[in-house]
Parts: sequence; C-alpha cells; structure tokens
Amino acid sequence: MKIVGISGTVIGAKPAVLVEQILKATKAADPTIEIELIDLRQYELEFCDGRPVAHYNADTQHVIKTVESADSCLIATPIFQASLTGVLKNLFDLLPVTALREKVVGLAATGGTYQHFLVVENQMKPIISYFKGYVAPEFVYAHRDHFNEHNEVIDKDVQDRIEGLGTQLVQMTKALRKAQVK
Repeated sequence: MKIVGISGTVIGAKPAVLVEQILKATKAADPTIEIELIDLRQYELEFCDGRPVAHYNADTQHVIKTVESADSCLIATPIFQASLTGVLKNLFDLLPVTALREKVVGLAATGGTYQHFLVVENQMKPIISYFKGYVAPEFVYAHRDHFNEHNEVIDKDVQDRIEGLGTQLVQMTKALRKAQVK
C-alpha cells in the first residue's frame, strides 16, 4: 500500500512539515506502508493548458503519475488570501479526473488566522468530492503559532491531530482496499 503526501506550495516550509509528520504517523500505524512526499517546491510543474499528459515536461508527468499510483493521498496547502495556493489548484487541473477516484484523501493546511481552517471545509473537501475521492473525516489545520522558529510543530493538539489523521489514513485505506477486493 502506498500513501503519497503532497505539499502544495512553492514557498514556505510549514505545509511540508505537516505532510512529513503525518506520513511518519502513517508509518507508525503500519510500518509496511510505502510513503512518498511530493514537495512542489522541488518540481517545475507546467501550467495546465489541456495538453495530453505525455506533452508536459518530465516533472509534471512524474507528479501526475505518482499521484495516480497512490492508494491514498495526503494534501496540504498554506492558506493565502483565504484560499488554497495557485500551484495546488494547477496540480488539480493537471490531474486526470480519475486520479483520486475511490482513494482516501487526507487534508491539511496552515494559515495565519484561526478561521482559515474553513478553507479545508469549504474549498478542499468539495474539490476531492469532485474527483470522487473519499475525504478522511480528520484533518489538520495549524496556525503559525503552532510552530516554533524552526518550523517544528509545538502544539499538543495539532500533534494529536497529526497522529489521528495518520492512523485514519491507514485504517480507511485498508478498509477500502478490503472492500474493493470483495
């Protein structure tokens, strides 16, 4: 079983920190799980313009194929201007409509206000529903005050949600795979 985590930004480290922590929690829940981090800061994604996947650059093709190969995904974004990032929206536009179909998707976000968690509820969940993915009920939202100066999560409640989402991703993905085999 493979869980792919996506840090959906080209600036800032906090979303990648959350993804790494949640992926570690999935490994703690089941050490046999394969995990992979896609940190969009490390890729040159082209803008979606409707071309076939084979006509995009190697980075864009790699990211799309990695998401498609996952059994479940974890997607994190910082909240800018009360919305998810443009680079993450571009990735959603690049993905084939079947890329997240019948996959468990965990969500995480970081932001500068305590109300920005609503972006997960009002923007990210509907996008995953459009793709026919199964949104994990637990999600992680971390305010900048939940990190120290080294971008380490220092808030106990956020750490508990990280662990909870990691466990939930494993349990839901295993249950879904078991149901699909029947």
